[in-house]
Amino acid sequence: MTNTTSFEGLIDDVLKCLMEQFDQRFAARGEIFDLGQWLQFFAFDVMGTMTFSKRYGFLDTGTDVNGMLATIVDFMRAAAPMTQVPWLDKVMRKNPIADLLQRLLRRTASLSILEFVAKAIEEKREELAHGETKSGDKMDQRKDFLTRFIELRENNPEIPTWAPTAWTFSNVIAGSDSVGSVMRTIMVNLLSYPHNLQKLYDEFRSADLSRPFPKYSEVRDLPYLDACVQEGVRMHPPFALPFERVVPEGDVTVLGHYLPSGTVVGGNPYVVNRHKATFGQDAEFWRPERWLNIDDACRKRLDQSILTFGAGRRVCLGKHIGIFEIKKLIPVLVLNYEASEPAVCCETSRY
Repeated sequence: MTNTTSFEGLIDDVLKCLMEQFDQRFAARGEIFDLGQWLQFFAFDVMGTMTFSKRYGFLDTGTDVNGMLATIVDFMRAAAPMTQVPWLDKVMRKNPIADLLQRLLRRTASLSILEFVAKAIEEKREELAHGETKSGDKMDQRKDFLTRFIELRENNPEIPTWAPTAWTFSNVIAGSDSVGSVMRTIMVNLLSYPHNLQKLYDEFRSADLSRPFPKYSEVRDLPYLDACVQEGVRMHPPFALPFERVVPEGDVTVLGHYLPSGTVVGGNPYVVNRHKATFGQDAEFWRPERWLNIDDACRKRLDQSILTFGAGRRVCLGKHIGIFEIKKLIPVLVLNYEASEPAVCCETSRY
């Protein structure tokens, strides 16, 4: 977590841009706007800043720059069915003939993102080569992910040459879209349940937080904020597909079901996170209080039962960064703006 907080200055820069845009575009006129879209812009610009030391430009322009968000949606929609039908993936995508045809006939979403990543890596290598960013220096407070990835590869020849590209691709895809989804889930529920929003506001005021951007050390352990974040993470996992594992040699028996070695077993986070025996009969509903006034053993059981970020040795490496971003953002929004849902809200687009 110590390395995560080294990015705090970068996140504050993006928070400043977000507030400037809100103040100039909406706050003065009390205008109705799509907060969810702007939270997605924020999440992507934060990850752009942490990865490349520069924003993509979503917040500055208020638009989907170069169609990147739409491209990622296309990538997810194309990839999701393939993860569940491996044989179809081999027929349509992962073979030399299909790969050649896709490259010749149409531009795939994943290829567009890879081209963006390749260009960013090339530019960063040129910066390092010209001394604009000194590789090998002691970790400073504003060194971005890509610089760290390149340094790690240069200092460890055993790491494959493609690793920085793969890591950066993951930052662009999972590091932005998933965190943005959780931010949207938390805010839509806070606006839907004003008593929860008031409790959170009262907690922030009582904590005497720094303004305009509270320090992470000040908000990290606030109980009601943590409860809201945990409930948001539980309610709407960004990836609602089975997280698969393969039964090892020796076979296993789970809940009376015999599973031979080689069997693929998967748990869907959306289903697991709403298990009523674990989270209560109201598991389908938003209730941050379920995380409060419980003993350590019960809290640990709830924590370990959430599958949003995966579990065990394969837990998401970006989990702490995602929570860090969310706990930096929510206090800024709640303390500085009065917001509410419009009288007519389309249920199908709330998230």
